[in-house]
Amino acid sequence: MPLLRSFAYAFAGLGYLLRTQRNFRIEVAVGLLAVVAGVWSSLDRIEWLVLVLTIAIVLILEAMNTAIEAEVTLASPSIDPRARAAKDVSAAAVLVAAVAAVVVGALLFGPRLIALAA
Repeated sequence: MPLLRSFAYAFAGLGYLLRTQRNFRIEVAVGLLAVVAGVWSSLDRIEWLVLVLTIAIVLILEAMNTAIEAEVTLASPSIDPRARAAKDVSAAAVLVAAVAAVVVGALLFGPRLIALAA
């Protein structure tokens, strides 16, 4: 039963993210579009690996950012520069991952789109 309970908590966390975090919903939608583009592009096995890991990293970091922001707000309800720094740094991690994901998308799909346009 503890294993099933931990899955229930994990799905509750996903539900929370989808209900309350606009950026998470946007990132899920973009990730799904990338998967559709991958099917359309007939990605090979390594390309799928890169795409899936890239999507997962962005979503994981967005979830961690949400958790850090909630915890920092709980621990430090008043304005504190250290609390702000913790929130800003976790948001920066998501930004770095999102920029890297755009680069991965350009490398995976750019040549295919250029070939299609030619």
